Parts: sequence; C-alpha cells; structure tokens
Amino acid sequence: MQSVVERKYILVALGSNYHQSAHIRWASQRLSCLLSDAKLSRILWTQDIHGTGIYYANRLMAGYTSLTADELQQQLKAIETESRRTKECVTIDLDLMQYGDQRYHLNDWPRPYIKNLLSDI
Repeated sequence: MQSVVERKYILVALGSNYHQSAHIRWASQRLSCLLSDAKLSRILWTQDIHGTGIYYANRLMAGYTSLTADELQQQLKAIETESRRTKECVTIDLDLMQYGDQRYHLNDWPRPYIKNLLSDI
C-alpha cells in the first residue's frame, strides 16, 4: 500500500550499455507513469567509467511523485528487473539521485555527464 506524502521533486539517472537507445526510451516511458510534470534530458553517450570501451547511453529524468523514497526505490528496482538487467548486460540502470532535498549517489554528482545533463532539466 502506498503511503500518502506530499509531492516531492525527484531526479533519476538512467543508463544503459545494451541496446542503449531502445532501453533508455522504454525506461523513460515506464518512469513517466510514476511522475508528474516529468522533464527529460537529452541522451548523452559516454564511455564506461572503468575504461572497458563499452559505451553507455545516459539521461536524467526529473519530476514530482507522491511515492515515498522507499516506494520509489522499489519501483526503480522493479523496472530494472523487468528489463532483465545483469551485472554485465546493463539493459537499464536507474539511480535515484535526488528525492526532495535529499541527494543520493554523491560520488556521481561531480561526473561530467551528470553536470552536462542537469543543464537540460
């Protein structure tokens, strides 16, 4: 059962290294069902941060939700599972970056692609 909370601003980072464009679009559509006033950044291609040469498609999505942070995290993980994500084949990675005033994944905020995509939102 969903808890009733005030609408919170949220920011989600999306990433994919397998059929990247298709998975980013699919996840964006799934997330749009959870958010109101959703805004999408463009898709930005980056090399894997571990230097493997694999390219990721990245996007940010912002909006508002009445879900609690825990409920939203559960929904994000359910979408990842639905995409059949594995450690090697990241069909979709959904990271809750911000919920209200609370920031998560603090090591990701300084990454150039995050800073670049924030300007779109």
